[in-house]
Amino acid sequence: MSRRLAAISSTAIVLLAVIPASTARRPRYGGTLRVEIGAEVTSLDAATTPANADEASAKDQIDTLIYEHRNADGTFADAGPFRVAEWEPGKHATLAANEDYSGGRPFVDAIEIQMGRASKDRLVDLELNKIDLTEIPAEQGRRAAERGVRVSTSQPDELLALVFVSGRPAASDVRVREALANSIDRDAIVNFILQKEGEAASGLLPQWSSGTAFLFSTAADTQHAKELWSQIAASMKIVLGYDSGDSQEQSIAERIVVNAREAGIPITAEPIAVPGLARVKADARLVRMAMTSPSPRPALATFADVLGASAGIENEALPDDASPQQIYDYQRSVLRSFSVVPIAWVPRVYGLSTRVRDWRAPGPGESWPLADVWLDNLQAPTEKANP
Repeated sequence: MSRRLAAISSTAIVLLAVIPASTARRPRYGGTLRVEIGAEVTSLDAATTPANADEASAKDQIDTLIYEHRNADGTFADAGPFRVAEWEPGKHATLAANEDYSGGRPFVDAIEIQMGRASKDRLVDLELNKIDLTEIPAEQGRRAAERGVRVSTSQPDELLALVFVSGRPAASDVRVREALANSIDRDAIVNFILQKEGEAASGLLPQWSSGTAFLFSTAADTQHAKELWSQIAASMKIVLGYDSGDSQEQSIAERIVVNAREAGIPITAEPIAVPGLARVKADARLVRMAMTSPSPRPALATFADVLGASAGIENEALPDDASPQQIYDYQRSVLRSFSVVPIAWVPRVYGLSTRVRDWRAPGPGESWPLADVWLDNLQAPTEKANP
């Protein structure tokens, strides 16, 4: 009997040795999560229109933290996991945990958000342990990881595309659109500008979502672009617009200009201060479109709504039970018009401090999961981030 008890005891000791102590990973309540963003959110009022896409995205993320539901019209309702405790428009916000939240009190006591911080400053603050969370430009993700930053990357779910603006002279000739599309070296854009963070885009959905993206080619065909352009009047010139506040778009636009000129296509890239397509005085422009769902049909529906009027795309509603063949056929019909030219799929890249636990990079249509994260080391930082 004593031998059997000894064996059982030895087994128990071995099992306990390989099982991590539960207290080491048990979620803790308390602490302030320090966040920095590049956007300057000037108002949370639904009636106030954001100045640019970055502000609109940041405002939406904050709304999902202080409200529980999004209505069909896009407005928010019901108290969420946090409430606004301090608000300094465009500069700073403090969100306090909602003790009465229906989904359960958040683990952290508060979230401090510093706004208007340049990406290089946010990275420095992260390295110096002044902050816990920030979004990193995709092209800087690999370098940040090499410098010891803890990096979290989402699936490539933001489409960067070139869109011809309906009604402009260059957009009226399919040969112009096809020639420019064939001149673009997508692989070079992903490898050198995005530093391999992302993938070349061929369709309106990434491979991980549709399973059919590989059926569309991403290869450049400079010779075919030259042949098409030789059929077009020599006076034709293209103006490519990009967001004046987006350095990544500027680099990609400049690369497209280099590719196009190698094919003999006269093109210039110009910054555009006003977001959106309707008021752009350019023949084409770069746009970013984030997937709102990982499922192909709703993602395509959102893209069609965004691009339809500006690019002249027919928004043919796909049925809820659309088959892979129907989804493929829809993409092919849009791409064959060359009104929209997919360039790259870009992931969201986040930098995290070592004390952040249970973080998961949000997927398409998801918000920052800050109601679920907790802080492993609650010792107060020695320095605060710059305002």
